[in-house]
Amino acid sequence: MLKVANIFSNDMVLQRDKNITVWGLGDEERTVTVTLNGVSVQTQVCDGRWTAVLPPMSAGGEYEMTVSDGCTEKKFCRIMIGEVWFCGGQSNMELELQNAKGGKEVLENLTPDCNVRFYYTQKRGTLDEMFYEDENNTAWSQASKDNSRAWSAVGFFFGRKLAKDLGVTVGLIGCNWGGTSASAWVDRPTLENNAEIRSYIDEYEKRIEGKTVEEQIKEYRDYQKFERVWDKKYGELLQKDPTMSWEKANEILGDKNWPGPINCVNPFRPTGLFETMVSRVCPYTIKGFLYYQGESDDHKPDSYYTLLTSLIKLWREKWGDDELPFIIVQLPMFKYAADPDYKHWCKIREAQMRAYKTVKNTGIAVISDCGEFNEIHPKNKVPVGERLCLQAEKLFYGMDVKAFGPIYKSLEYKNGGIELSFDHAENGFVVKGEAQGFEIAGKDEEFVKADITINGSKIFIKSDTVEKPLYARYNWFNYCEVTIFNETGIPLAPFRTEK
Repeated sequence: MLKVANIFSNDMVLQRDKNITVWGLGDEERTVTVTLNGVSVQTQVCDGRWTAVLPPMSAGGEYEMTVSDGCTEKKFCRIMIGEVWFCGGQSNMELELQNAKGGKEVLENLTPDCNVRFYYTQKRGTLDEMFYEDENNTAWSQASKDNSRAWSAVGFFFGRKLAKDLGVTVGLIGCNWGGTSASAWVDRPTLENNAEIRSYIDEYEKRIEGKTVEEQIKEYRDYQKFERVWDKKYGELLQKDPTMSWEKANEILGDKNWPGPINCVNPFRPTGLFETMVSRVCPYTIKGFLYYQGESDDHKPDSYYTLLTSLIKLWREKWGDDELPFIIVQLPMFKYAADPDYKHWCKIREAQMRAYKTVKNTGIAVISDCGEFNEIHPKNKVPVGERLCLQAEKLFYGMDVKAFGPIYKSLEYKNGGIELSFDHAENGFVVKGEAQGFEIAGKDEEFVKADITINGSKIFIKSDTVEKPLYARYNWFNYCEVTIFNETGIPLAPFRTEK
């Protein structure tokens, strides 16, 4: 029986100017013919699978595509050829347009004319019978008030700007799940074969040690029942007291212990979502990746650079292109009111910036000013999506746009202080309110607040309490006010000089 991978459907967007890969399942020894825009290619079914590669095509549409094995024919219509981007990550990439700031107003006036289309990779943690049943119901959709409610807000605002600026249709592949570690989005060898990140696998193996698959399934199903009851009661508490905190609810209702037992059916297990989500849409031809994640790896910030760069390498390998663009969202400012400032998000941001600086064909959207105190899901996603778009336009479409805020470059010791130089600060700095956030330290690395003098494109910092300064850092907090920008309105990226 002929089958085409589920990501191919009516209303899909195919990547322009690149070979277009189409694949599926079929009966052995059948010849499969794929026809699009007057071009036909043939391929043989081998071991029950087939893959066809159409030649590059220019932007345009609408087109029809047919796939036939001589007995069965599948037809797909309303196809556009344009730009396709993969939207990966956790809850801030997942945050739906209907829940974003201004999202409801956007939806009220949304029509297909915005030239953005979306495919949501189905969210299931295991390849069971329900997985395949649900996957068969996935499809691309065009923009509309009803279709677009659950689209990634970040993805939509990225796609809306890119479609307008390029004059082509933009397709977005949503492949994200809130609360997930990057370890869920890579395969087992990636974790097993690297001593820096192997702990993700080792800790998982310890959790399931001595448990049969059946016991693990029961354990997780029991947790899901408990979770449903807990969530209902929590909703009732919130109706009575909208200010009810998660911590207080746990005291009243008992510890929810989210996300439950990490075992072979929990979607948050290491490697799980690579298997059930990423691999289901790979190798659909794309322009590149957008990636907003890192919050759930703050318990292992020192190894996040290795985890992130390993993910980039793996995804590029699986798509067969080690130069595929990969644009990172650097985490914004955030801290829960009840928590001390652990400074672990600082290290995640540092790892993200380091990945941008050291891995080819990457970009970075700095959004430190887009965070909210005590709210891990900031609702204003317009600047996030549009800064991602500026990165794509500057780095991967060759457009003359200003895509960067200031980024630390070098230092010079002078006049008892430290003079800092920056990339993307040729026109100086824009200060909103009082310039703040700089700290300085000597060899003891005991940082104190620094006095700040802005001299054109350089910033000089000093403190009377640090006689021989060696180190500087800026906004090295999980959460703080963001006051320094360049003329683009993009903030100075947080940094430290001692590492």
